[in-house]
Amino acid sequence: MTDTMQAVEITKAGGPDVLKLATRPRPQPRAGEVVIRVAYAGVNRPDALQRAGAYDPPPGASDLPGLEASGEISAIGEGSCEWQVGDRVCALLPGGGYAEYVATPAAHCLPIPEGMGMAEAACLPENYFTVWTNVMDRGGLKAGEVFLVHGGSSGIGTTAIQLAHVMGARVFATAGTDEKCAKCAALGAERAINYRDEDFVQILRSEGGADLILDMVGGDYIPRNVKALSDDGRLVQIAFLGGPKAELNFSQVMVRRLTITGSTLRPQSDLAKARIAAALRRDVWPLLSGGRIAPVMDSTFALSDAAKAHARMESSAHIGKIVLKVG
Repeated sequence: MTDTMQAVEITKAGGPDVLKLATRPRPQPRAGEVVIRVAYAGVNRPDALQRAGAYDPPPGASDLPGLEASGEISAIGEGSCEWQVGDRVCALLPGGGYAEYVATPAAHCLPIPEGMGMAEAACLPENYFTVWTNVMDRGGLKAGEVFLVHGGSSGIGTTAIQLAHVMGARVFATAGTDEKCAKCAALGAERAINYRDEDFVQILRSEGGADLILDMVGGDYIPRNVKALSDDGRLVQIAFLGGPKAELNFSQVMVRRLTITGSTLRPQSDLAKARIAAALRRDVWPLLSGGRIAPVMDSTFALSDAAKAHARMESSAHIGKIVLKVG
């Protein structure tokens, strides 16, 4: 094993073409960490934001993009750890996934679900950590409730639809094409709404309103989401693809007893992420191993083609996850 590795670095803030293959030192595990020899790395919107200069890594994290990966553990740092060298895992990463090796806290690793390949496993951590903590924990979704997810054909959306459906919720989703809407319906959405042709507010109000909305759009969707909620409904914001600002009459929040909340995953503490990992292993991994839910994959690119992967993601033509083949 050499002391260097191939990695994709962000040469400067800009478009996909600023992603370039480079040689970097191979990471060494600190106490409580493992190093993974990466097989596949997931591609996510925060990677593109970091590339554009709009999402700095937290202190101590790698400057390389990449928040999830699958592969084999190649080294283990000091301290007790359930993993052994050679174990096949997927993991949530603080950064650095676009590389042949990456270090991450051992407690953020999860076993590859039974019967699942490395490419599919690389699609799991970022989406499932995000959906679980925001829909199940923060959003408190219960069986029988009406759940609306925007961006239903995205990695987050396809994950949220499946988890909410298998948990017994009534699932509604928005997407921008009939093909994407058909995919949302096939995954368990009771109604897939083409936002170019239909008004999700009107549709949800006809159902009595949404008990919970998961939104990554923001902007002018924020007041529309509030209108689409039922009394005592909850809105969970996880991104602002349409911008972070909106004009909102907050009297609706008081009179209808609404809850507006949100979170981002990356800045949370290692302990918080470890607790999410433990919950996923207990409650979600059996569903993945049993085939009741599964990641939706769009396409695979070589590590050297990371720029093409980003261009595909930013085109919004994809359905599900994009991954990079590394090892």
